[in-house]
Amino acid sequence: MSLLNVLGLSILPISELRGGIPLGIAQGLNPILVFLVAVLSNILVIPIVFFFLDNIHGYFNKITLYRNIFDSYVERSRSKLESKIGTKTEFLALMLFVGVPLPVTGAYTGSILAWFFNINRKKAYLAVMSGVILSGVIVTSASIGLFSLF
Repeated sequence: MSLLNVLGLSILPISELRGGIPLGIAQGLNPILVFLVAVLSNILVIPIVFFFLDNIHGYFNKITLYRNIFDSYVERSRSKLESKIGTKTEFLALMLFVGVPLPVTGAYTGSILAWFFNINRKKAYLAVMSGVILSGVIVTSASIGLFSLF
C-alpha cells in the first residue's frame, strides 16, 4: 500500500515526486525502490499532459474560468524560460527548470511550457524526463540525509 501512496503523490500535480519520495522514505521503504517508482510515475505525466494540451485543452479553453486559470498559471512560469527559447541552452534551461525541486517547477509545468513555446516534442520529452530524474536524485538525497553530511 505504501508504494501506491508514493505513486499517487508522484502523479499529482501539486506534490509530484517532491511529495512521493519523502513520504516513501519516511515510511521506511527502500530509497532506491521509492526513487524508481516516484520517477517513473512522474515521467508518465509527460505524455498525459501533452495529450491533454494537444487534444482537449482547446475545448476547455472556451470556458472563461479555465482560460483565466490556465493563462495565469502559464504567465507565472513563462518568464523563467522565455529568454532561453530558441537558443542553444533551451534544453538545459527546461531540464533545470523541471529538475530544481521548487514549487511549480515539475513535470506538469515543464510540459505545459514546452507545449506553449512549441519546443520540439522529442527535445521537450528528453528535457522534462532528465529534469524529473535530476529532481528525483536531489529529493532522494535530501530525504535520506545525504546533504546533512556537508
